[in-house]
Amino acid sequence: MGAVEEYIRDLKASAPYGQIAHVEEIDEREPSFDDVSHALHPRLRGYLDSHKIRLYSHQARAIDLALDGKNVIITTPTASGKTLAFNVPVFEALLNDKKATALYLYPMKALSNDQLKTLKSMDLELGTKAMPSIYDGDTPQSARPGIRDTARIIVSNPYAIHRYLPWHDRWRRLFSGLRFVVIDEAHTYRGIYGSGVAMLIRRLRRILKRYGSDPQFILSSATVANPEELSFKLTGKQFEVVSKDGSGRGKKYFMFWNPPIEGESRGSTHQETMRLLVSQLDHGLQTICFTPSRRMAELIGKWAREYDNGRFRDVIASYRAGYLPEDRRRIEDDLKNRRLMGVTSTNALEVGIDIGSLDSVIISGYPGTRISTWQQAGRAGRGMSESLVTLVAFDNPLDQYYMKHPDRFFHSKNEEAIVDLRNPYILMGHLMCASAELPLTSDDSAYFGDFSEALEALSSASILRRTPRGFVYGGTKSPSEIVDLKNISSHTVRVMCGSELLETMEASRACSEAHNGAVLLHQGETYLIEDLDLKLGIARAVQKDVDYYTEALKLSDVAIRRERMRKTVNGIDVHVGDVTVTEQYYEYAMKRYEKLLGYFPLDLPPQTFESVALWFTLPDDLHQGMLAENRDFNGGIHAVEHAMIAMAPLFALCDRWDMGGLSTPNHPDTNLPTIFIYDAYEGGIGIAEKCYEAFPDLAKATLELVRDCECAEGCPACIYSPKCGNKNKPLDKSAAKEILGRVVQPSDG
Repeated sequence: MGAVEEYIRDLKASAPYGQIAHVEEIDEREPSFDDVSHALHPRLRGYLDSHKIRLYSHQARAIDLALDGKNVIITTPTASGKTLAFNVPVFEALLNDKKATALYLYPMKALSNDQLKTLKSMDLELGTKAMPSIYDGDTPQSARPGIRDTARIIVSNPYAIHRYLPWHDRWRRLFSGLRFVVIDEAHTYRGIYGSGVAMLIRRLRRILKRYGSDPQFILSSATVANPEELSFKLTGKQFEVVSKDGSGRGKKYFMFWNPPIEGESRGSTHQETMRLLVSQLDHGLQTICFTPSRRMAELIGKWAREYDNGRFRDVIASYRAGYLPEDRRRIEDDLKNRRLMGVTSTNALEVGIDIGSLDSVIISGYPGTRISTWQQAGRAGRGMSESLVTLVAFDNPLDQYYMKHPDRFFHSKNEEAIVDLRNPYILMGHLMCASAELPLTSDDSAYFGDFSEALEALSSASILRRTPRGFVYGGTKSPSEIVDLKNISSHTVRVMCGSELLETMEASRACSEAHNGAVLLHQGETYLIEDLDLKLGIARAVQKDVDYYTEALKLSDVAIRRERMRKTVNGIDVHVGDVTVTEQYYEYAMKRYEKLLGYFPLDLPPQTFESVALWFTLPDDLHQGMLAENRDFNGGIHAVEHAMIAMAPLFALCDRWDMGGLSTPNHPDTNLPTIFIYDAYEGGIGIAEKCYEAFPDLAKATLELVRDCECAEGCPACIYSPKCGNKNKPLDKSAAKEILGRVVQPSDG
């Protein structure tokens, strides 16, 4: 019996532990090897042979497809060797053509630095003289001309490319020889950010055409449900998908752990996490524990070090962004060499960085998506060793849904990554940028689709002006400074801590997250907002370590502007279309853990914006029947709205905070009881459309959530919402179950 199996046996036998909701045993799998069918450059073949590298079948297939001239997206799990699969075709091109170049884009600087080491090592051994270099905002000004003149591999990120594209003439050498663009962790480009990056890639391709290049794209991603759609929407090109994983793995035990109910709520997820960490160290299991914030990474590490008179004090460390690079490297090395047996970390260790093989992973709270959960789980059991993953649940709908329905976690597809190319505000911003890079002409519809309406709006506002060569930007400030890849509206708020810019956010989001008195979590640190000035577009913050958090409450109104599509599901009319949303933040709640400390008023103007919504109407006979029985119909539809928003992330890579909702017994635009779920971003970002597509499954999952929750009348794990502007009143669980039953199961009448 292995150490992991023995630990689970002991855990099941020990009296205090009755919290194991499920244990999934994932069988070991032998690796599947293959070789490329192409004849590689002798030096590259020699490199693989000298390192005794046998290619997994998915690596060989990806390399072959790339060498056939195809665009490739590789969607295999963490630690399956995706990096080698894109480095081999890149170096093959560089070895065969002295003018060939490549561009690597990463979402995080830590990943860029990690990849640069690998690229430099390969370059040195192969004698390619590619001079791989990072070129981003941290690159010293003095080093930049030399890198542009000599490097054949540039490692960067979307933000940097967004800023440098207007100066494309300085990049003529790199761009004219560009053979490959590698985009790693492609699933991170979703929602507003993904839509912005998709437009950026189209701007890049447009400029590359001017310099005579049309590079291949290689994308690597976690296992999303829609890799073909994601890769096409990000780049505008057709892709071959490589998804069958050839890497081997040892047996993995995946345990779902639900904290005990104490009084009216569940015990602390983080305290349970600490106790599990200590018990696993007791059994000699080297363990990494993922937490949702820097504060919790530090606290759980501190509690574990102090536990039982500090028995594990010297073998537990915390890890997060914000540590000095040398401290992070030391922790990584100590993990690899097993000098450390336990690490509590934010998701900074979720991707990319090599920390060797671990016995166990604890995930403190469901990370919000199956993709992130599996990526964190992939940190345990590298190679053929057995491993353990423990997911410790929060008392919220998604966590509790999976505790009740583990089969839905293990046997469903991962979420779909949403990239919305139809948002007119995102399109207009990037047309401004494109027109400042090269004049816009009708030929550019190949990149941006039909942009005639956006063009007319921009030119009538004198933002663009017509010239004989096409439309050019007519403003004074550089559009790449105005247009933010992560924001839609140009009306943004800068969050300042002293003279340091923490982040920018749209005004509507600032009303909910950066209002006076708000606690803002930024890169795991807590800040207190002292003042929000919407006219100046500035929120002033001070760094403060507080043990409470805030949630702004809003009242919403939705008006239907245009229906795009409709369908009937089990006799229920379901619609998707354009809406006008008005949100009024009027108050915020202050909480410590789940305990309410008080409500505080806000004096903020209403925020009105155009968006996209899913809405469905309920038959009047259902409404009247409930009224006749003296049932709380309004509380039922309100509960359905909350629960359906909570379940939407099962089907799309989004967060419940990305959506808003409204339920009403008689909406003026439908004259029927209506429930709305809308995108909480100007112009919409594609969530409502995904919910419309998945509506039958979304309704079924919502019914299961509400029906299977142990509570009698509703709780935070099913129908309560932390952002409800009506303070979770009225809500009626039994009415919600009946309404959802009617939506899921057609009525006999």
